[in-house]
Amino acid sequence: MHRLYVETSVLEAEVPILSKEASRHLKVLRPQKGEQFELFDALGAWRVYEFNGLGLLPISSLSIATRHKREIALFACVTKSSRWDWTIEKATELGVDLIVPVISSRTIVRIPSSERQAKRERWYRIAIEAVGQSGARFAPKINMPVDFDEALNLLSSYECFTGALTTPSPPSLLTALQNASIKRNLAVFIGPEGDFTPEELDKLLAVSKPVNLGETVLRAETASIYGLSVLSAFRCAHSRENL
Repeated sequence: MHRLYVETSVLEAEVPILSKEASRHLKVLRPQKGEQFELFDALGAWRVYEFNGLGLLPISSLSIATRHKREIALFACVTKSSRWDWTIEKATELGVDLIVPVISSRTIVRIPSSERQAKRERWYRIAIEAVGQSGARFAPKINMPVDFDEALNLLSSYECFTGALTTPSPPSLLTALQNASIKRNLAVFIGPEGDFTPEELDKLLAVSKPVNLGETVLRAETASIYGLSVLSAFRCAHSRENL
């Protein structure tokens, strides 16, 4: 079944009035009479419609999904354009709840303050497309890009893990999760291509737990998805425990 993104108000109306973008998408699909479509708002609500030859008419009531008790957040230093777009797409597919783009000392991509809102809007559109493709119910909240120290200030409500080579060698992310008493939301913090500076790493390790992200050296975007995959699998496995 094809899915179309709409505002919540469209789902609440008995005769939906689609946006120009949704109408254009529907036209491209060349719907046949009797074909069914799902309209969703990426905020947890959706409804099934049928094409009657002229437009869409609802054939189901409004459905609303429930979020997990524990939020999963990705704090990640922004990578080059196509790689960052890919990170947002895959993170959305994995069910991330929050993405915080970080600009650290060694982050190659620099985003002027005047451009950060436009970037954020573009990234959210990428997340919406990923929701539509994957069958997810929620798009993640995507913060404005923040500097490293500001990102650290956002970690107070998270049980945060970061890939770091420490002495002694840190446990794997999965082992760290299994040994932790999880009472807060979950987060993974991923550095830039050139890694954190020693000063940044010291600050980060003061508010997060170092973990091993595998036996090989991962690109920044791969590390993000690796970390989110483990967190998502852990949350799913412990969903009955209100995770």
